[in-house]
Amino acid sequence: MPQSNEPLYCSEQIKIPPELPDILKQFTKAAIRTQPKDVLGWSAAYFRAMANHETPPVKERLELPIATQCTDTGLTPGLLKVLNNQLGPKQKVAVSVIEKKWTDLSLPIDTFHDLVRIGNFTGTVEWVKFFSLASSSLGENITDAMKMICEILTADPEGGAARISFKQFQYLYKYLAQIDGEISDEHVNTVINYLQYQVEKQDNFVQPRNFLSNDCPSLSG
Repeated sequence: MPQSNEPLYCSEQIKIPPELPDILKQFTKAAIRTQPKDVLGWSAAYFRAMANHETPPVKERLELPIATQCTDTGLTPGLLKVLNNQLGPKQKVAVSVIEKKWTDLSLPIDTFHDLVRIGNFTGTVEWVKFFSLASSSLGENITDAMKMICEILTADPEGGAARISFKQFQYLYKYLAQIDGEISDEHVNTVINYLQYQVEKQDNFVQPRNFLSNDCPSLSG
């Protein structure tokens, strides 16, 4: 009987790292929550992030079905929050790094290029500007965008007031109004002056219910 040159192994020789079951368990839960379109590409990005002690591309919870949650951009609030969790702490980020994180989530590259073009982003950019512009693609107007920004950037628990600092609100609202091009500086100042009275009673924090109030001038002008 011919002998095989392949080495023979017995069960005692196969060593399974004790941490492997927990790693696979956490990976499986992350994949279920995130529901990546490209499982292999996302898996590579996940384990690369874990190996480099970086924030992995993982949603905090399962979102609504794509058919009811997703926009034409392919972006969802959950995916945008993933990007913010990964890149927000850096403040300034290279466009190439944003593109890599974007493609790790299997988001349409054409949408990324549109955002880069609209924002005139080159080299290293302020993450919050790219983030706020991406937020605007998730709604119908600047009010929807600012509401989304508050809900993602807030330190409040989910379902809470969704407060952010009024300073940050002003900065991003002015930026999006400038990009919009049809909201005058005078109107922006009218909105800010109205909200100023509200936020002074809220430790200089603003929340969506302040600018969604019928008494507040429309953010869209």
